[in-house]
Amino acid sequence: QVQLVESGGGLVQAGGSLRLSCAASGSGISMNAMGWHRQAPGKQRELVAQIAIGDSRNYADSVKGRFTISGERAKGTVYLQMNSLKPEDTAVYYCNARNWRGVYWGQGTQVTVSS
Repeated sequence: QVQLVESGGGLVQAGGSLRLSCAASGSGISMNAMGWHRQAPGKQRELVAQIAIGDSRNYADSVKGRFTISGERAKGTVYLQMNSLKPEDTAVYYCNARNWRGVYWGQGTQVTVSS
């Protein structure tokens, strides 16, 4: 059984930075893809950034140029560096990963950006 554990959320002023971390534990932690989704109150969960096979990376248009995803899929780790944060980035951020065994989600970490 694979578990994803996130850390690094918190409260920050607009224009500030935060770094989210996610690590997989258990058996079979090598992943084909890892990424971050977020869900704001009253909104659907959306993809923020993802890193996949071949080290391909994609970002939501709303975070391009401000957020950077990194990590080692083979070790089950992924990070999200968030700069120039805006109040509209406020949400619960979820780590997500998938391999041949299944799809996994973390418990979520709150990011709150004050204006």
